[in-house]
Amino acid sequence: MSYLILPKNYAALVDLKQTEQAIKLIKDFFQQSLASELRLRRVTAPLFVLSGKGINDNLSGKERPVHFAIKDMDGVEAEIVHSLAKWKRLTLAEYNVEEKYGIYTDMNAIRADEELGNLHSLYVDQWDWELCISKEDRNIHFLRSVVKRIYAAIRQTEYMVYEQYPQIAPSLPEEITFIHAEELLQRYPNMSPKERENEITKQYKAVFIFGIGATLSNGQKHDERAPDYDDWVSTNEDGFQGLNGDLLVWNEVLNSSLELSSMGIRVDREALLKQLELCGCEDRKELYFHQKLLNNELPLCIGGGIGQSRLCMFILKKAHIGEIQASIWPEEMRQTCEEHGMFLI
Repeated sequence: MSYLILPKNYAALVDLKQTEQAIKLIKDFFQQSLASELRLRRVTAPLFVLSGKGINDNLSGKERPVHFAIKDMDGVEAEIVHSLAKWKRLTLAEYNVEEKYGIYTDMNAIRADEELGNLHSLYVDQWDWELCISKEDRNIHFLRSVVKRIYAAIRQTEYMVYEQYPQIAPSLPEEITFIHAEELLQRYPNMSPKERENEITKQYKAVFIFGIGATLSNGQKHDERAPDYDDWVSTNEDGFQGLNGDLLVWNEVLNSSLELSSMGIRVDREALLKQLELCGCEDRKELYFHQKLLNNELPLCIGGGIGQSRLCMFILKKAHIGEIQASIWPEEMRQTCEEHGMFLI
């Protein structure tokens, strides 16, 4: 319950029936806008992958995947996906997708180790996307251009909802602000990473923070990143490490920052080797995915995930993600939420 925020005098702006209608409206509209902005085509994604192949996302490396034995395959272990960061890159190669084109999919995951609250659920739904790029595109300027296109799709969706539900006023600024995690540290040296995120996002309302996973000047990381998908070790044109980042917006209902997306230019062979060494994960070099990458059998790409329930929650100005998606919550949390106007599905 320590992760539950209870906004004062909270009242949903749309009722349960309108919420369900609006969720479909947002999801249908946004994925078409995203596909148009980035030239993506939809593909079907797996709910689970084989264990031991290096395909599943390790997130920060501490989370346990939900796994099970497959009876008809002599007990071979499979695991529910955490995300599809590496699976998508394999799919780009399999489909022989051209440069400047890509794929997106509906990703459904179970993250059993999440700390449940307003923003975190056991169930995770994202639009996972991946775009083929050239070697020349592996720079912070190209990353910025992609972030701006995704942000444009978010703002288009926000305005579309306002047209349908005038009581839900848009709150996003016209432009998104960019800042590196090191610059953020220098600006707020006495704050924790989360406090820095809140401070900068409260000021600018929409922010993209570069360099998630890189070690900063204080010897710490802004946040953890697995070593084998985003490139957080390469030095960019600004002299800082990291070709990845997080997109955050200011959640005026919860009075806090809200991460809508994590994305980045993916590791090439050199970056993968460096990051595996830094994280003490060099044994992964023998796994299926990593072998494909080290043998230059996978395309260079950029990709990420955009939270579906989180985007709906933000645009509809809901106080709890459980007002958007069906999941499992502690009974005490469910009762407390109901007492404060948050009716969990």
